Amino acid sequence: MKKFHDKKTTATATVDYRNRYPKWNDEKKREWTILAPNMLPWHFDVIKDFLADEGYNIEILTKNDRTVIDEGLKHVHNDTCYPCMCVTGQFIDALKSGKYDLNHTALIITQSGGGCRASNYIPLITKAIHQQFPTVPVMSLNFAGLEGDNQMKVSLSLLAKFAYSIAYCDTVMWCYNQTKPYELVEGSADAMRDKAQEFIKSKFKQGGYTNHRRINQYVIDLFKSVPRDTTVKKPKVGIVGEIYVKYAPLGNNNLEKFLLDEGCEPVVPPLLDFILYCIVNVINDRKLYGYKGIKYPVYKVVYKFIRKIQKTVIKQLTDSGVFAPVHDFEHLRRLADVVINQGVKMGEGWLIPAEMAAFASTDTPNIVCTQPFGCLPNHIVGKGMVRTIKNLYPDSNIVAVDYDSSASRVNQENRIKLMISIAKKNQT
Repeated sequence: MKKFHDKKTTATATVDYRNRYPKWNDEKKREWTILAPNMLPWHFDVIKDFLADEGYNIEILTKNDRTVIDEGLKHVHNDTCYPCMCVTGQFIDALKSGKYDLNHTALIITQSGGGCRASNYIPLITKAIHQQFPTVPVMSLNFAGLEGDNQMKVSLSLLAKFAYSIAYCDTVMWCYNQTKPYELVEGSADAMRDKAQEFIKSKFKQGGYTNHRRINQYVIDLFKSVPRDTTVKKPKVGIVGEIYVKYAPLGNNNLEKFLLDEGCEPVVPPLLDFILYCIVNVINDRKLYGYKGIKYPVYKVVYKFIRKIQKTVIKQLTDSGVFAPVHDFEHLRRLADVVINQGVKMGEGWLIPAEMAAFASTDTPNIVCTQPFGCLPNHIVGKGMVRTIKNLYPDSNIVAVDYDSSASRVNQENRIKLMISIAKKNQT
């Protein structure tokens, strides 16, 4: 019998994978242009502005047409999750445009650090662009300690700016969506949105961004002043799902605009809920799995801090007499406990059924559950929980929509239109 491995061989490393691709260095920031995908248009607009004061020249990529998706398909395996394909396509399309000095251009992507392929986007994107753009680094923005030698350095003050900006832009988004469908003068809600954004930016420049009561009240009063038609009643449609396709116009085919055009009021959960969800998962790890890391006490303090901001916003929205308040995050947790364990945290985990339950139990029984192709956990906690939610809330009207490069936009929109027709029928 022939013996295998009967000769001693010595493996010789031909590539140092640690240094195969260019890495980001914060010392470069003032001379470089940093390209970011457009996931949250309003939030990123404010974040880009105060990062400029920190020396970062951030440009948000806003091209959202089919050519971007096709570019992603050329460079990413079609079994990769849809958000990764979209982001990669946006990056490569921008780099090929000729607008940028490729020797002084970097890319940035956020990483949640959870059990998601988003945590592996950087090596995927880097590999995709390396042959054509070998000088372009792909850096990370995360708070989980990933990519230690290849990330934007986030100080405590910068972390606070991120938290406040998300809270303020959530208020803008929340009030805008409750104003736009009812405006008497076309474009007035958009004008107030722009005014609110500029006010928030000015507070970051002036250093007064921590006065969250005043800033939120200013935003609420702006939208409250918009003349509106109080006689018309439009169906409210909640949007839940994976974080990218829930918010990104490229990922969900401009879902919010589509709902507005169809005579609906889109109800989009605040991004702050997702931030709190990520934080509380670390806290839950202590209770469920005995986790004793240093993050636990830190995250408890951060959780209380952000919850304080949220409770203030809830009271201000309630007192406005015009706007429905956002759902209290602890209320979401209690709703989640009825249908799913909080130890389920992959694919946006327990947050999706919690948001569906919150909508279905109030005045938003109509729900679009956005699902990206290639995310199995998200389909389990999203589409897989629809029957459970409907059993608990028989009046709920839920449609799960898969977003994919090969999916027909017409088919997606027709399924949503069917849900809307049922919503309008139930309203009469």
